[in-house]
Amino acid sequence: MTAIENINSNPAALAAMLAVDRAAHEFRRGRPVRICDDVGNSIIALASEVSTDQAIARLSELSGTEPSIAITHHRARTLKVRLYTDEIILIPYKSWRTAATARTIADPTNDLSNPLGGPYTASRDPVNSASVAAVQLAKIARLLPSVILVDYEGGQDTALAGDGIATINASDVISYEMDTAGTLRQVTAARVPLEDAENSRILSFRSPDGGREHLAIVIGEPLTDRPVLARIHSECFTGDLIGSLKCDCGQQLRGAIAQIAEEGSGILLYLRQEGRGIGLTNKLRAYALQDQGFDTVEANERLGFESDERIFLPAARILKQLGFGKVRLMTNNPDKVEGLTTFGIEVVERVQHAFPSNDHNEFYLSVKKEKSGHLL
Repeated sequence: MTAIENINSNPAALAAMLAVDRAAHEFRRGRPVRICDDVGNSIIALASEVSTDQAIARLSELSGTEPSIAITHHRARTLKVRLYTDEIILIPYKSWRTAATARTIADPTNDLSNPLGGPYTASRDPVNSASVAAVQLAKIARLLPSVILVDYEGGQDTALAGDGIATINASDVISYEMDTAGTLRQVTAARVPLEDAENSRILSFRSPDGGREHLAIVIGEPLTDRPVLARIHSECFTGDLIGSLKCDCGQQLRGAIAQIAEEGSGILLYLRQEGRGIGLTNKLRAYALQDQGFDTVEANERLGFESDERIFLPAARILKQLGFGKVRLMTNNPDKVEGLTTFGIEVVERVQHAFPSNDHNEFYLSVKKEKSGHLL
């Protein structure tokens, strides 16, 4: 049993996961969080998109220093900011000064209507891992990957306690997504007849921190001693539920269920990774950028994200719990093949899974092929 799989019997590890989950919710509420790293650095951070002038002033009061804005390299390139530091860059207070400007730096949806923002100059001082973790915490919270932060030397813990400011470890933030994925366990299962696959069961999996459930739709009675026909499908509210024509997700979901049923048995893994892992609200922001002329990859990167933020450990974890080590994978995305292989699932065959385009998603599909390497 690995350290990740053993986390349920490790109270400290479970406490760390819960602390990160709570801190992410604090970020979403516009509350600050203290983050410490393993070499003695300590910061207090606040998510930029929900910041206020009062909250920023309180950060300065607690630290006795002026705050900086941290953004990713992707967002910095959009703003034409020089990249002097690894992973993220820090923009000193003198370049922005207000919460409204901080939100503008974080959110690209108004870049074209406000082209004269800046210029912004980045700090050349080395960036510590606590600051990197703060940006990652914003991603975990499904917020824009930008934070306002101050160095915190300690000695004022009474003030932090009075403000109810939580303290977490940077390494726990960085490992959180892998930790939660690696500790998924089945919660329940039920028979659910589907329109195209009446002999179906839906199994729900959840990590010990109580986060989002991932689902396995088991169609028929697949045998564990042979490769199972499987599809990894990332949640897409707009395509799966309300029939958006901007993507092919709904077609892929229903098409996979029908094809698995036609072959007799298989599994569809429904992962809660909306918008390639950036969340529904940020996906809608990306759609707004696409309406301005940017493609899917450009939109995600202008927001400050990677073009694809997903990990495929949840899929591998669920397959292993169900007793499957080999799959025939229905996908056009080589990253899914590599992702499963990385986590110990053998992909014995890639099964083509494509559908006709329409006037609204033709360009989207061409970008998938040309920039993301999809085999269409």
